[in-house]
Amino acid sequence: MTDILILGGGPAGLTAGLYAARAGKSVVVCEKEGFGGQITQAHQVDNLPGLPGISGIELGDKLCAQAMDAGVETSFCEVVGIHWNEDGTFYVETDDGPINARAVIFAGGAKPRMLGVDREEALIGNGVSYCALCDGAFFRDRDVAVIGGGNTAFSDALVLAGICRSVTIIHRRDSFRAEETVVQAVKNTPNIRLMTPYTVKELVGADQVEGVILNDGTKLDVQAVFVALGRVPDCSLIEPLADLDEAGYAISGEDCMTKTPGLYVAGDCRAKTIRQLTTAMADGTVAAMAACEWLK
Repeated sequence: MTDILILGGGPAGLTAGLYAARAGKSVVVCEKEGFGGQITQAHQVDNLPGLPGISGIELGDKLCAQAMDAGVETSFCEVVGIHWNEDGTFYVETDDGPINARAVIFAGGAKPRMLGVDREEALIGNGVSYCALCDGAFFRDRDVAVIGGGNTAFSDALVLAGICRSVTIIHRRDSFRAEETVVQAVKNTPNIRLMTPYTVKELVGADQVEGVILNDGTKLDVQAVFVALGRVPDCSLIEPLADLDEAGYAISGEDCMTKTPGLYVAGDCRAKTIRQLTTAMADGTVAAMAACEWLK
């Protein structure tokens, strides 16, 4: 029986593990892909206060090493089921055997919805990005494209317009899901243009994005593509134990606890307004401290 079992080895999960272990709790962090999470795909991280310019891989390695040095036990395994026992403990099934825990922090994250074109994954960090706030500054005074038609896409375009030489929004429909005030703000910004109805058929560039080819064969010379098609949380494992919002994110209180006592959520899988590296770490801190207090 471990005190706190953390499901997900990204910034939220590893931060939670660090704080829980430093509070004297036994902690296990389960991760099915790679410790450090999606941040390890970032070529350079410039929005983490105090550590400008660190690479995503280095940051992931440091997070994991620091947690392990504090006493966190790590496990490469896939969780297939979570059960809440009558005594308030949890029985968690994994492909490497069961784990019993007094409290669980779910930090499964949320993956960006991808374009679905060839070589997209290979160019992540080399011109393909899913976060304008994170990576926009790397393309200062360059030409970029934003893919999407919702609030996130239009907000990203406005942010990028203040940094980049030009921004082209590419959307598959003539109508937009973004709020009208945001749409008007985009239309009133000189260096933003709208291209509808188009989809991206192909990415141009061997090792770095040099352009995109649209479904009608049109080629646009851009140095970056910011994909803003939404994010997909995977909270199916905790759905029986936690309420989810319409988009599938787990609902919790300010202490990150779900409707099930002892079950917490942290990071991008949690229903909230802002999803950034720093907010994921903050969730991990809050969830760990709340879990430690609850275990008393």
